[in-house]
Amino acid sequence: MGPRRMLLLLSGALALTETWAGPHSLRYLHTAESGPGPGEHRYNGVIYVDDTEIARFHSDTGSSRLEPRVPWVERPWLEQEGSRFWEEQTREMQHNAQRSRANLNQLRAHGHQSAHGSSTWQEMTGCVVGSDGRFLRGFSQFAYDGTDFLALNRDLPSWTAASGISWSDVVLVPVANFQRVFLESTCVARLHLFLKKGK
Repeated sequence: MGPRRMLLLLSGALALTETWAGPHSLRYLHTAESGPGPGEHRYNGVIYVDDTEIARFHSDTGSSRLEPRVPWVERPWLEQEGSRFWEEQTREMQHNAQRSRANLNQLRAHGHQSAHGSSTWQEMTGCVVGSDGRFLRGFSQFAYDGTDFLALNRDLPSWTAASGISWSDVVLVPVANFQRVFLESTCVARLHLFLKKGK
């Protein structure tokens, strides 16, 4: 093997190491706000790879579509990936906005209303992979008016509510097993795709 070929192999190995160095995460942050007046709702969804915001969704924008926030997520990449991928992400955000609005309405109807008349429902969901790209852990947790409300157990089989909260009759959250599959499979596949494209 000549020196030129060896150099190419080493540069390829270095590029792979740089891409996967250290653990990486994909996080979805969702915030829904209601009030103070009846029927007033706003929803924001943000997608992060590690600490970089890559996409954002606002319910109050005219398009109500997921918008790229980094150059490598823009048109050429979307065309290459196909519109289906982006449409699926947008539908998920729209569905989450509806579910969040319903949860806020239910919580307010059950007497969980803040003194100032407006309320927030937040969700943080995501996964972490190691430097080899394998799933390390997943997380999914909800907060109401800035206070912990519900979290997926660390081993992902069920939800645990903050003490004293009876949530199952009030709010809608994904079935724990479905959420586990999303975190261990779908989330990891998307993170791999984003890492590959974003380098």
